[in-house]
Order: sequence, then structure tokens, then C-alpha cells
Amino acid sequence: MLAWLDEAGVAFACQACDTPRMVTKKISEVVFHKPVRPGQIIKIYGGVKVIGNRSIIIELEARRHSVYNGCQKTVLTTDMTFVRIDGDGEAIPISQRVKDKHTTAT
Repeated sequence: MLAWLDEAGVAFACQACDTPRMVTKKISEVVFHKPVRPGQIIKIYGGVKVIGNRSIIIELEARRHSVYNGCQKTVLTTDMTFVRIDGDGEAIPISQRVKDKHTTAT
């Protein structure tokens, strides 16, 4: 489940920051609200909390989806921090255009 969160989180962070290069810096406390069993459908949702100079903090929520009634129940929540990097793996700034886009959207 943590690997799924990391993969979904970095994809969301890359999309939000308009860059293909982000790395995970921190996963905050992960709170499991419900169990997940093999074969269950899990949907992961994200939202931008803060965009800094070189990093973004996103909130993630994983939900267990029932194919029988369409109901979704939250199974876990966490905040994750990702850093934008260049081809050498060094932290580089997130563009002002991206920051402006997210501050006007919230």
C-alpha cells in the first residue's frame, strides 16, 4: 500500500508542478482507518497543500471502492513531500507560474 501511495503521489506531484522529475522527501504519519484485502479496488486521491521553492506537500487519501454498491470508504490518509530535481538529482526551483496557478486555484 505504501508503494502505491508513493507511485500515485509522485505522479500527482509531477502533474501539479509541470515537471517529469520529482523525488519523495517525506511521508508523514500514515493513518490506516480500515483494512485492505487482496482483490479490493483502491482509489487514491490527492490535493495540493503547499508549494514551496523546491518542494510540494500533497495530501493523499486512499479509498476502498465497492463494485457492488459504488460506496467508497477511506482506508488511509497521509501528507507527502516531494522535491523537484534536475537530471543530476539536485533540487531545483518550482516555477513561479506553477505556484501562481495553485494559489489562485485555492
